[in-house]
Amino acid sequence: MIRPLASLLCLGLAASMAASAAGPRVVALPSKSPLVTIRLVFTTGSASDPAAKPGLANLTGAMLGESGTRDLTYKQIVDALYPMATTVHVYSDKEMTTFVGQTHVDNLDRFYGLMRDMILHPGWRDDDFARVRDNTVNALRVSLRGNNDEELGKEELYNLIYSGHPYGHENLGTAAALAGMTVGDLQGFYKAHYTQANLIIGLAGGYPASFAARVTKDFSALPAGQPDSVTLPAPAGIARNQLTIVAKDTRSVAWSFGLPIEVKRGDPDFASLLVAQSYLGQHRLSSGVLFSRMRELRGLNYGDYAYIEYFPRGMFALEPEPNIARRQQIFQIWIRPVEPANAGFALRAAAFELNKLIEKGMSQADFDRTKTFLSKYVNVLTKSKSEELGYAIDSAYYGIPAYGDYLKAALSKLTVEDVNRALKKHLRADRLQLVAIAKDAVALRTALTSGDPTPVTYVTAKPQEVLDEDKIIERLPLGLRAEDVKIVPVEEVFEK
Repeated sequence: MIRPLASLLCLGLAASMAASAAGPRVVALPSKSPLVTIRLVFTTGSASDPAAKPGLANLTGAMLGESGTRDLTYKQIVDALYPMATTVHVYSDKEMTTFVGQTHVDNLDRFYGLMRDMILHPGWRDDDFARVRDNTVNALRVSLRGNNDEELGKEELYNLIYSGHPYGHENLGTAAALAGMTVGDLQGFYKAHYTQANLIIGLAGGYPASFAARVTKDFSALPAGQPDSVTLPAPAGIARNQLTIVAKDTRSVAWSFGLPIEVKRGDPDFASLLVAQSYLGQHRLSSGVLFSRMRELRGLNYGDYAYIEYFPRGMFALEPEPNIARRQQIFQIWIRPVEPANAGFALRAAAFELNKLIEKGMSQADFDRTKTFLSKYVNVLTKSKSEELGYAIDSAYYGIPAYGDYLKAALSKLTVEDVNRALKKHLRADRLQLVAIAKDAVALRTALTSGDPTPVTYVTAKPQEVLDEDKIIERLPLGLRAEDVKIVPVEEVFEK
C-alpha cells in the first residue's frame, strides 16, 4: 500500500511524493540532467485478470503502449519518436503495469504529448489489436516456450506454486484465452483499472518546474476510481517434493525449484534473506556458493543462482527491472544448462548446498564479505535516474525509505545470527516445487524416482575431496515417487 506524503517523509524516502484526492500520486526526482524520465505506473496487473481471461491486463497495457492514439496511427507515432531517438516501453506484472520513456528536455513537450495521448486517448484500432495479440501469442509460443528454457522453467514454477491463486497464471496469459479476447474486453479493463487511484506518476531529470503540475492535471482526466484490492490468500502448502518435467526437444536440462516465502521488502527478515541469497547465488555473478561449487569446481553448467524476489528476463539483464513489486514472493534456485547425463546429480548438488547452508549457516567471514558486497551493490541498482525513479516508486509501494537507504540501514544492524535464524525459519531443502525442461522426460523421471544414485561424469580429473563429496551428493534422498512427477509436453504449456 502506498502511504500518504507525511508517512513517506517520516520514512526518509529520498523522493517527493504527492497524493491528493484531486489527482494521481507523484514521485519526483528533479535534477540538472538534460534527460527526463517519465514512469507511469498503474498498480494493476495480471492478479486483476478475470478468471476466464488470463492475460487481459498485459494485453491492455501492450495495446496502449504499442498502438496508435485517437488522432495518430501507430506508424505515425513511431515515425515521430524516431528522430528523438526514444520510445515508450511498456511491461506488465502481477500488480503493476508500467509505461516508461526517456527523452532530452529539448524534446520533452513533443515526447510527452505522444506518451500522454497513447494512454489517455487510445485509438483502439482493430489492426493494432490483431498485431498486438499476435505478438503476445508469439511471445508465449516462440520467445518463451520455444527459445528460452531459463524463463520457461521459472514461469512454470511460479504457476505451480501459485496454482489456484491470483498469481497462478503467466502474465501474458494463455494462447486460448488470448484468441477469445476482443477490443471490448480491453476497453472494459482499461475503464475499470486505469484510474487515478491506481496511478503513480514518476518524474526524474531536468524538467521544467511546472511540468509535474501539468502531467498531474492531464492524468486527472482519468476516472477517480478505487485502488485495486485483490485478496491474496497464502499459497497452497507443499506436502512433499513435486516435480513437473516439461518435455521439450532441447539439448540440455534446465532446473528451477523453490517454495513460497512470507518475506518481502520492508519485512524484518528481508535483509537476512537477501544476504543468504547473495551468498548462495547472486544473479550472473561468480561469487555465489552454487556457482563456485557447481560450475567452477565441477564444470557442470553455466549458471547457478538463487532469488528471493521475482526476476524476469534474467537471460538478458544483470539486474532486475524496477516496478515489478509484489506482495508475495518465492525463494527459488535456477540451474542450467546441464548435460542430460548429469541432470540428476546437478539437482542433488543444488539441494545439498541449500541444505548445508540452512543447517550449518553462514560463517562470520562469509557474512561480513557478503554484507559489504550488498551495501555497495545496491548502488548499481540505481545507477541511472530512470532506475532510481523506478526504485523510488517501488519503495513508496512497499512503504519503505529509498531502497538504498533502507537496505544500507538494515544491513548495518544485521548480524550473522539474524541471517542463520532467518534461514531456518523461511527456507528448506525439501517439500519443494521442482520444474525441469528436458528432452527425455521419461528417463529423467525414472532416474529420480528409482532410488538409485545419479553419479556425475567428468571430462577432467577432480580432487579426491570432490569425488568423496560426490558420493554423498549422488545418493542424496529426493523423496520423489512416480506419482510425484508430472510430464507435460511443451506444446501444452501456456496454451489453455
